[in-house]
Formats: sequence, C-alpha cells, structure tokens
Amino acid sequence: MTRRITANLPADLLNDATSVTGKGITETIVAGLQLIKRQRAASKSRLLKGHLDLDVDLDASRERHRR
Repeated sequence: MTRRITANLPADLLNDATSVTGKGITETIVAGLQLIKRQRAASKSRLLKGHLDLDVDLDASRERHRR
C-alpha cells in the first residue's frame, strides 16, 4: 500500500540526498524512511545488551561441521 503526500522539503537537502543515492525523489525518501526504521530497531536492540542470556552453539546454527 502506498500513500500520496505533499511535503515542503529544503531544496538543497533534497538535491544532496538524491545525488548521494543516485535515485529519484520517491526512492530517496523511501531510503531515508527505511534508514530511520533500521536505526530505531538498532537502538531498541542495544537496550537489550546485557539483559538476554543466550546459549547458542554458533557452529550448529551455521550448520558447520566441527573439525
């Protein structure tokens, strides 16, 4: 599902962003929104540091054979 929006954006910021991504306006804005979403998820996961007790066998989880 998509939404059509109208937004007033600083022209220099938009031009810089589209030149960095090499994509159009819509794709650049979508990339920015995805970045914000990833940053929030990363922040939430950092808050869990030291609060989870995990016992994971990395070789088994990677389906590697021990030598």
